[in-house]
Amino acid sequence: MRNFYSALILLLCFVACKETTSGKKEAEQHVMPSAQAVDTLLKEEKKPVPKTFRTFENLADTTFVRLADFSDGFAYDLRYATKNNFLKEKVYDCAECYTRVKTAKALLKANEEFKKSGVRIKFFDCYRPNSVQYKMWKIVPNPQYVANPKKGSIHNKGGAVDITLETLEGEELDMGTDFDFFGKRAYHDNFDLPEKVLANRKLLKETMEKHGFWSIRTEWWHYNLKAGSNDKVANFKWNCNQ
Repeated sequence: MRNFYSALILLLCFVACKETTSGKKEAEQHVMPSAQAVDTLLKEEKKPVPKTFRTFENLADTTFVRLADFSDGFAYDLRYATKNNFLKEKVYDCAECYTRVKTAKALLKANEEFKKSGVRIKFFDCYRPNSVQYKMWKIVPNPQYVANPKKGSIHNKGGAVDITLETLEGEELDMGTDFDFFGKRAYHDNFDLPEKVLANRKLLKETMEKHGFWSIRTEWWHYNLKAGSNDKVANFKWNCNQ
């Protein structure tokens, strides 16, 4: 009889354990989908929100705008906001690229064409307040390198840019010299250069001219918008804390 009760207790324990294990598995089966759903939701929440850009609607052609507000397709190395320039001085409070609206429109169109060739515009300098022109003149008072601020330059009008090209992966094209190299090697009419350099300069020059810009003979990087030549010299200053 004692053996019978012992066997009965063992049987009951076995059944209870089995039910407990089965219950745990069922509970886990119910919990897992819920956890996966949470994980999926978290992943969906981490998706980057598409950036929205400004449009030119209701903006006059002479309004100053920041290019980065209209596109993320450009690259920047704004040298005068650093000491890495021929002045060896920082003359901008912060690195920003502003132009007049009409200049920005032309640059956006040119950049779309460059992208078809697998490259994009990279900026060294854009609009330059006339007060900065005075700073530059004080450091290098030589009209061969710096425009006299009393007259101003087209940079001060928001119609000039200093640029190069880089691949969409961020590798600069070889243009034969660095930006602000003052010598014959930087001249457009110097053809005593490697074929690759000449081809790169040709792509830059011909595309920019197609979109309303003109170059100057001694600087492969400098382009003026024809439609911006008659604008007034400006001293608009951008906000570095935006």
